Amino acid sequence: MRFSGSRILIESLIDEGVDTVFGIPGASVLNIYDELYRQRKRIRHILVTHEQHAAHAADGYARASGRTGVCVATSGPGATNLITGIAAAYMDSSPLVAITGNVPLHLLGKDSFQEVDIAGVSMPVVKHNWIVKDVAELSEVIREAFIVARIGRPGPVLIDIPQDVCAAETEWKPALQAAWEDGSVLGARAQRLTGRAEAATFTPADIAAAAALIEKASRPFIYAGGGVNLSGAGAELCALAKKCGAPVALSLMGTGAVPADFPLCTGLIGMYGTAASNKAVQKADLVIACGARFSNRVTSRADHFAQNAKILHIDIDPAEINKNKRADLYVVGDIKKVLAALLRKLNAPKQNLWGGEIEKLKALDLRGAGRDEEGARLHPAFIMRETARKIGKDVMVITDVGQHQMWAARYYPVMKSRSFITSGGLGAMGFGLGAAIGARLARPERTALLITGDGSFRMNSSELATAVSQGIPVIILVINNRALGMVRQWQQVFCGGRYSETGLPGLPDIPALAAAYGIAAFRARTRAELGGALESALAEHEKGKSAVIEVVIEDAETLLPLIPGGGAFGP
Repeated sequence: MRFSGSRILIESLIDEGVDTVFGIPGASVLNIYDELYRQRKRIRHILVTHEQHAAHAADGYARASGRTGVCVATSGPGATNLITGIAAAYMDSSPLVAITGNVPLHLLGKDSFQEVDIAGVSMPVVKHNWIVKDVAELSEVIREAFIVARIGRPGPVLIDIPQDVCAAETEWKPALQAAWEDGSVLGARAQRLTGRAEAATFTPADIAAAAALIEKASRPFIYAGGGVNLSGAGAELCALAKKCGAPVALSLMGTGAVPADFPLCTGLIGMYGTAASNKAVQKADLVIACGARFSNRVTSRADHFAQNAKILHIDIDPAEINKNKRADLYVVGDIKKVLAALLRKLNAPKQNLWGGEIEKLKALDLRGAGRDEEGARLHPAFIMRETARKIGKDVMVITDVGQHQMWAARYYPVMKSRSFITSGGLGAMGFGLGAAIGARLARPERTALLITGDGSFRMNSSELATAVSQGIPVIILVINNRALGMVRQWQQVFCGGRYSETGLPGLPDIPALAAAYGIAAFRARTRAELGGALESALAEHEKGKSAVIEVVIEDAETLLPLIPGGGAFGP
């Protein structure tokens, strides 16, 4: 069959199982959008209000489903607007294919209108990128891009297609997916491009050494990161914890790796983590890090983290080994496969010394949260627990970035993998609403709950138009403290209370803004009002509509722990 480059692109996306793409049209992608129109019964396009949100939506789609997200942008500013979203996907290992148009081949490098070297710009935040200069190569590049995006440690890739390549014609054949994904020349080339091997790189000797190290431990401790969610290894992780009697602490990206009510789960670890997680890791004699990268928000100074423990690091990406924290032993491979092999090899470890200590530490956190929930004020702990009680635990919780993000991670009981979607590594304010729209489209059978702050909501409120126009129901909880709360808190602690540009004058009336988009909106200043607003929002959701709830909290509400003057978890 002889097809244009644009037709080949769309056919190739459909071959890859893509059913939804996010983007905004422009001159350099005119032919692509013409083909999207022609094939609109086979593939859905979601028109967003800003290209950054196209990338966030594709990212949210990928995180919720495990499939590769796709976004499209025109050349120049359209392409550069994708970069923040691509970087967020890169930092959090989310598979994403970004497709950008560019000026015709004869205008490349001539500072043409809306020309940007997007391959050069994006290079630091993608696994690989391509500039397609021959339509005959387009089909192979697309297939290769999807392999690279999902192989080993997932991540974003970018394909830049000049306008005349989209218009040119060549012969095209449908892909035989199994042929190129299973040991083909194309698959092998994709592995070389990323510099990363496929998952099963560990040996029986690696597993035996890891099992011996665990069996010797008296106080084993599991630190679970986003790799556990990506590999679907939650069941294996729980089995390992039970076999070892080891507490399980979660990084921000690891939230949901084990259910919040799993008896050995101690919750979030690090700068804003629980007392149970942060105290237990310092008492451990072995830390088993699974799919985690020892981020500075977990360790602060790595040499002070788990000072009395040996480190067993299990990760699919060899580049993470010994990068932030030196490991005494490491196993490189897919977490699910490594843990399965380890469980088969592991004898029951000797009686460990945790005893009832973990339960006592967890009780401290519960008592603290209980005190926070006492009285009449809308404390964040109460807001999260009441929202979970009304809306249910089986939801996808999506957040923006700031205090509300950490309150959600601390207090919202996330019960399933791929159910807590947030910008962890990049910390991109404005991530939330686009990601929530993408997540809901990926999993229409599940409720999408966006927890955001007034500062983040200002950055992405225009995407309310997308939710309405595309009929995508999202429940949006805006925590309003009239400030950039996280930065304000840091100024309070580290700058002597000199609040420089962290107040938010000129905030819109949030319910009125939502109403302008035709969305039902509610304001809650009391606990009773919050309960009523949540019930009303659920009623809207059941009708297939979005709803916004503004929750007004005290200006000075803080997020703990945060150690003044630097300390263990300071800047």
